[in-house]
Amino acid sequence: MSTPGPAADRHVPVLRDRIVELLAPALQAPGSVALDATLGMGGHAEALLEACPEATVIGLDRDQDALRLAGDRLASYGSRFVPAHAVYDELTQVLAERDVPLVQAVLFDLGVSSLQLDEAERGFAYRHDAPLDMRMDQSTGQTAADVLNTYDAAELERVLRDYGEERFARRIAKAVVRERDQEPFDRSERLVDLLRRSIPAASQRTGGHPGKRTFQALRIEVNSELDAWRDALPAAIDALAVGGRVAVLSYHSLEDRITKQTLAAGAKSTTPPGLPVELPEHAPYLRLLTRGGEAPSEAETEDNPRAASARLRAAERTRPTKGSMP
Repeated sequence: MSTPGPAADRHVPVLRDRIVELLAPALQAPGSVALDATLGMGGHAEALLEACPEATVIGLDRDQDALRLAGDRLASYGSRFVPAHAVYDELTQVLAERDVPLVQAVLFDLGVSSLQLDEAERGFAYRHDAPLDMRMDQSTGQTAADVLNTYDAAELERVLRDYGEERFARRIAKAVVRERDQEPFDRSERLVDLLRRSIPAASQRTGGHPGKRTFQALRIEVNSELDAWRDALPAAIDALAVGGRVAVLSYHSLEDRITKQTLAAGAKSTTPPGLPVELPEHAPYLRLLTRGGEAPSEAETEDNPRAASARLRAAERTRPTKGSMP
């Protein structure tokens, strides 16, 4: 576990150089704006500010601790860094409040941040006993304990199955309901103990830590991550100027599937079959910049094991659409 300290010492940005390579061409003109919609501890934002001296970066995060650490890290860039306390599906409002009609680049680094994983008391890490919180913004919303203690068995099963892709969702949900009748859940160690008892030993030997899928599912439910993501990516594409670029780092198949489908839809013509020419309004409005989901190199995952599941997709805006910002 990392020791608290400056953000630059605690955070290794995943695929940093490749992201700069993809986004920097759109950030060379004076007045260019990049939106880092998942600022975290500011590693990617710092790399973009360094590589693109004409650009400003607006950094969004729902986690106020992350905003504070990133602000310290990026203070030397002065007014070129603009922090905002917001969830990424609020990006349209954030840009409107700052009178920014269009941006030249958008970056999403999805999932739980290094800050949240490393601070055990946040409850994200199943390897450390901690309060079952899991809120990315600790100032609002239900906690993981609230989900475990108030959802009925069918709701719990749905969350574990849909968001954790947990094969034993029904068995775990029934066990949670049975045990909370004796005493409500409040700490992660007790939940991990229940998972060890509920998941067959053979599956634990081949499927990794028994808490991995359940903790992922609870985190997604507590923070409404997939609902927010389904709204955020189209909004980001609408906010891109022509020639602007969007890059997305995903860490599990549910996020990556939404990303893949959304970008692929924008890169495909919608001209009805049989028409001799492509109508301008049906032409693709995105150009894919990556072939499938790019993975980190073996060297990077050795240095930063948290990068192992990352997949990077990127696209460039090729024309305006009716939904795009003015």
